[in-house]
Amino acid sequence: MLRRLALLTAAPTLLLTSSPSWAAVPAPPLPPDAPATAVAPAELMSEVVTMTNQQRHANGCGQLAVDPELTVASIRQSVYMARTGLFSHVWRDGTTFVARSHQAGYAEPSGENIAWGYRTATEVMAAWMASPGHRENILNCAAHSIGTGVAYGPNGLAYYTQVFGYQ
Repeated sequence: MLRRLALLTAAPTLLLTSSPSWAAVPAPPLPPDAPATAVAPAELMSEVVTMTNQQRHANGCGQLAVDPELTVASIRQSVYMARTGLFSHVWRDGTTFVARSHQAGYAEPSGENIAWGYRTATEVMAAWMASPGHRENILNCAAHSIGTGVAYGPNGLAYYTQVFGYQ
């Protein structure tokens, strides 16, 4: 099975582009043709938060609070990747995770992890923790907040997003 990871961290010099006009979206449901073994996006999102906080605790960082604005930004990213098949931190219109976070109302995002093709939260977390850059985002002790998003594409694959924030 194909699987991919990507990460991005905020830099003070990032140029903000206009963000899309998507309305806030709840965690998307399973697609109608999802396999019986598919896990609901909201359940995967919760598991990713729990496992992220477990990793942070084990490595001396404080627990991240779930932020509704970062959650909106994360869900938008996952839905975008699932709908377009574009696996990237930057949308075709140039929108970045910083711009998406700001558009959702969050002022100080610190990083974003994305992945696709993993069947479980355990699998995606293991992959992120095995990747130095993703691990760095997860274990950034200066971050205080998280939002997660999961959406299934028409191909039945899950697209995952974590957005971290300093607030």
